[in-house]
Amino acid sequence: MNPLIRPALSLFVLLTALTGVAYPLLVTGAAKIAFPDQAAGSLVVKDGKPVGSSLIGQNFADPKYFWGRPSATAPMAYNGTGSSGSNLGPLNPALVDAVKGRVDALKAADPGNTTLVPVDLVTASASGLDPHISVAAAEYQANRVARVRGMAPEAVHKLVERHTEGRLLGFLGEPRVNVLALNLALDGASAH
Repeated sequence: MNPLIRPALSLFVLLTALTGVAYPLLVTGAAKIAFPDQAAGSLVVKDGKPVGSSLIGQNFADPKYFWGRPSATAPMAYNGTGSSGSNLGPLNPALVDAVKGRVDALKAADPGNTTLVPVDLVTASASGLDPHISVAAAEYQANRVARVRGMAPEAVHKLVERHTEGRLLGFLGEPRVNVLALNLALDGASAH
């Protein structure tokens, strides 16, 4: 037996145990202590049951709900194990057709709305799982949601305002609305 094989195998086993077992356990344990909610997947719980994650978008198709960004994940929309963008360039006819179809669907759901459709309602995010929409996208949908639910538009606009998250650290990114949190609040407001 080659004298170099034994030390090489020993080092392989040692490094596998350190980097493949001990380090991941240490990091996971530290994350569960320092950030328990995030380490558990940022689950949103309603009536004692998980209904989603605040980090992953969901497919809301009913007009009584706010709709999120389109998802490009496969084989189904909002597939957390298949995170990916569509990789369609701005001049790709397939992207142009998809955007036109999404604009038509939004217009059909709210024919009286003459406002320009916000871009985030017709284009998928890079991950295909974005749980947020812009404030403009939420406001665009507010009157449709109010009409379908039989609620006062002002009440729905106030819910959007209450669920608007500011910029990260006060200057990074744009204000945004978590679609799942807003729809759960809407269900709660409609129940009263």
